[in-house]
Amino acid sequence: MPDYIYLLENRLSPGQQNALKVVRESARDAQMTVFLTGGAVRDLTSGSPVRDLDFSVQGNALKLRKALEKSGGVLVGEDQHSQSLYFHFGGGARAEISSTRSVEYPKPGKPIYHFATIHEDLRRRDFTANAMALSLNDGSYGLLMDPLNGVADIESRLLRLVSNYGFLEQPSLLIRATRFAARLAWELEEKTKVRFENAKEEDIIRLLSDWHRGYELEEIGHEEDALRILKVMEDAGWMKYLYPAWTSTNADVAGLDQMREVLNQLQMQGINPDTSTASMTLLTAKMSARDLADLKKMFVRPGFVEEWNALDANAKEFAKVLTSKQVATPSATWKLMTTSNPEVVLWLGYTSKSGPVQEKFRNFFSVWPEARQRIPYALMQEMRITPEIEGYQALLQSLFFELIDGKLETDEQIRAFLEPFSPPAPPPPVTVRRTRGKKASEAKAKVKAEEAEDEEADELPGGMELKLDRDEDASNEEEEEDEEHDEEYAPKPAPKSIKPLKVKAVPQISLRAAAKPVPAPKSAPKTSEKKVAEVKPAAKIVTKPTLGKPAVTRAPEMKQASKKAATPADKKPVAVSKKVVPPKAIAKKVAVKAVVAHSKPVAKAPAAAAKKPATKPAAKRVAKPVAGKAKVVVKPSKPAAQGKSANHAKSVTKHPPAKTAKKKR
Repeated sequence: MPDYIYLLENRLSPGQQNALKVVRESARDAQMTVFLTGGAVRDLTSGSPVRDLDFSVQGNALKLRKALEKSGGVLVGEDQHSQSLYFHFGGGARAEISSTRSVEYPKPGKPIYHFATIHEDLRRRDFTANAMALSLNDGSYGLLMDPLNGVADIESRLLRLVSNYGFLEQPSLLIRATRFAARLAWELEEKTKVRFENAKEEDIIRLLSDWHRGYELEEIGHEEDALRILKVMEDAGWMKYLYPAWTSTNADVAGLDQMREVLNQLQMQGINPDTSTASMTLLTAKMSARDLADLKKMFVRPGFVEEWNALDANAKEFAKVLTSKQVATPSATWKLMTTSNPEVVLWLGYTSKSGPVQEKFRNFFSVWPEARQRIPYALMQEMRITPEIEGYQALLQSLFFELIDGKLETDEQIRAFLEPFSPPAPPPPVTVRRTRGKKASEAKAKVKAEEAEDEEADELPGGMELKLDRDEDASNEEEEEDEEHDEEYAPKPAPKSIKPLKVKAVPQISLRAAAKPVPAPKSAPKTSEKKVAEVKPAAKIVTKPTLGKPAVTRAPEMKQASKKAATPADKKPVAVSKKVVPPKAIAKKVAVKAVVAHSKPVAKAPAAAAKKPATKPAAKRVAKPVAGKAKVVVKPSKPAAQGKSANHAKSVTKHPPAKTAKKKR
């Protein structure tokens, strides 16, 4: 379903939009509901050019005459019987305003109208494609009313009768069906076509009323390609019933082609004239004066006949003004041609043989429009002159006039012209500078937050992370159990993005494997010294966990190895984590055999030599697991400072390593 609000705003010409606005406001002031109906809705839906506008109001449409004339409309016809008004508005917009009504035909071609609602008005129309309405009222603007499913016939490009007796009751529908089919290139629906042929054979067209005869004759002149429609009417045999003296042989075919060329040029410059008067003049160019006069008397819109008769005189008056001194400049000529009656401008551009007039038309069509390409849109953007500012279109028009008059020839002149219209520059963005102390506090807070996140992590550089959960009660120290965090025994490479942790609440117990063992300080117990001395570099002792008990991983403390011997991986801290190992996992890991990393052991060194830094990389040693004992995993850790060795020795004293673990020889 199309968006009719969008179509009303974009598919109508400026003159038609103005006409719609005027009719809508006049009906609202008269407290009448108004609808756009008939061919305008059909053309909007099908995508065809909108030739004229049909309005239906619920009330007496004749009461809107004065309001429409005050708004600039020109009355060209009026029908008291059907309460219909025919207006011309500026920009070539033609409009018919009528009251909503129902109709009955006691005799063919003799309608009797009863004024009713919009729904009854749609059901009395000719074809389903014309039996649609768009609301123009506040609160329902753009709402489509289609009681007879005319949209489906528009999609199928079919003309379907609303009433099965339409051709018999209103013979003019035979002519209208022929005209619509020729204009739109549509076909008659199957049953409608049968009824059309039957009515034609019965010669129902003889019952055509004089009013409908004059209406259909005038509608030929309002067609976009009037000559083709006239030929179709002749081939169908309808012209002998309408007006036999008017045939296609009376038309000036070459003049019609030249007039269309001028029309196309005007439309490219935004001028949209109504070609009805010009077309009628050329379609009847070879008719006798008497036949032409009789034809004009048959038309139902006297105002249209008056415009037709005054076309030549108005064109001559316009030519005098166009060649006067008041419009000597290109900008004055442009303003005059775009604000004058477009039908008169069209007729003068076609008929005038004057050199000055033709020169101005050539400049208007081809020379002056080239100045629009010289409008400096990039410079205007640089000067902050954008379409969002007020009066942008008026500024473009003024700049265009200065360019075609030759007043702005250089970039400096154009910049000077645009300078008064340039809005001031926006203020610079406000930047709030933070003090050095505030920056330092924010950095510290950020570091603390990162440390807190790292403490919660289960996996850190250097492999397995261990945490010792200390209990102040000495009696429960032996029952405390550490949990194995990583199921894999092999250490993982440390990502560079993870920062070292600073564990304050939970001390870390780490054992740095070195090439040569470092003796423990004097304050440490003898048992610790002996243990440290006997442990070979990079030894890894693993004991089998007991079923039902969590695996315990403990590492004895050693003195700090030399920083030079530490590898980049050694510089990463190793934290201690706790994890409850389920019995099933323990049962699986009992079967894991100890793997001893093959490395050359380093012989015991005297105490004096132990102070020297280690020169060889640490080796790993894995002790054979003993049934019923905890599994001890020794992991490399970050070297501790010399000053912290005493504290570490104390922690070793408090938490001694596993009692027994047979060394693998």
